[in-house]
Amino acid sequence: MIRSILRAAVLTGIVATGAFAGDSHGDKVTLVYDHPLPNVPGKSMRAVLVEYEPGGTSSAHTHPSSAFIYASVLEGAIRSKVNDGPVTTYHAGQGFTELPGDRHGVSENASATEPAKLLAVFVVDTDETELTTPYDK
Repeated sequence: MIRSILRAAVLTGIVATGAFAGDSHGDKVTLVYDHPLPNVPGKSMRAVLVEYEPGGTSSAHTHPSSAFIYASVLEGAIRSKVNDGPVTTYHAGQGFTELPGDRHGVSENASATEPAKLLAVFVVDTDETELTTPYDK
């Protein structure tokens, strides 16, 4: 129990202080869910809410090699580019997947005038403490 509380505190600190640090501006990332998967020992489900101000961006990043991610746009529109794929705009109600080892080169609000929100749900190793690592494009 204490280990779970400490892990949650570390993750909350990492996310709140800029897991998407670097070239980011106008984004706020909040850990909203963290729970070990009882039927998959060593794995947890975590969710982060990414809130973009108008014109907000996150820096290019990767995720842990154990991470499988489903991202869903909750509000507005998000421009995204994963690996060498095209830059794609996703609107509220649409989503995309990131597989272990993927590079997320573009993640930004598609609007310069309206906010946008994205919920990213991770299945990741329970002992993982960093959900993102910036990289140079």
